Amino acid sequence: MTPQMEQIIQLVLRTAADLYRIDEYAEVSIVLADDEFIRQLNRDYRGKDTATDVLSFALDEGEEPEILDGPQEKLLGDIVISLETAVRQAEDYGHSSEREVAYLTIHGFLHLLGYDHELEQDREQMRSQEEKILAALQLSR
Repeated sequence: MTPQMEQIIQLVLRTAADLYRIDEYAEVSIVLADDEFIRQLNRDYRGKDTATDVLSFALDEGEEPEILDGPQEKLLGDIVISLETAVRQAEDYGHSSEREVAYLTIHGFLHLLGYDHELEQDREQMRSQEEKILAALQLSR
């Protein structure tokens, strides 16, 4: 990972949190992995024995009880990005690895907020939100 990637990930998350008015105490974990690690996660949690570019594991899906007088942070979840896949996709799309990691961070973050892309209508809505954040970061295509 380059220092630029770390900076862009932080900037993406701050920008997205501002746009979606996410509480300042919210927390997101980012894991930068290789294809083998993300393949294992994809197999174990989604039943798909193949590498992928990004996985999200939301922690705030309304199933956990509220802890009274507990810590103020809100744990949104984990985003796992395969750097190997990000580098390949950046080359395929003709842009920098940093820009691809920014996009994958946005994509994963939106999943943590409940966005999905299984249905065409949902895919269009999610893509619109991705473009909104990319535009705010001046990273549009």
